[in-house]
Amino acid sequence: MGKLSFIAGVAAGYVLGAKAGQKRYEQIRGRASQVWSSEPVQHRVETVKEAVKEQAPVLGAKLGEAAKTAGASAKERLTGEDLPETLHRGTDGRLHADTSGFGPGGDKLP
Repeated sequence: MGKLSFIAGVAAGYVLGAKAGQKRYEQIRGRASQVWSSEPVQHRVETVKEAVKEQAPVLGAKLGEAAKTAGASAKERLTGEDLPETLHRGTDGRLHADTSGFGPGGDKLP
């Protein structure tokens, strides 16, 4: 919510500054710079930076796990089936068995 408010304020300042002319724009820009440089704002920025540094490893681990899960899910959706090693789909789209003596054999396929 705070980020959205900040962005809305910057946008409103830009529009108002553009409508009021260069002088007003410079006033708004100067005031925004003063606010940004103020002690309370900079203290909050430092607090947020420290929190991000502390949470970065945790977030990285969570993102890594989410990526693995998403990758496995995508692979499953792309392949569409989880066939045993003794079965495969041929270029004709039909199931084929490994006839090397291991597996169900061609006569036992559905």
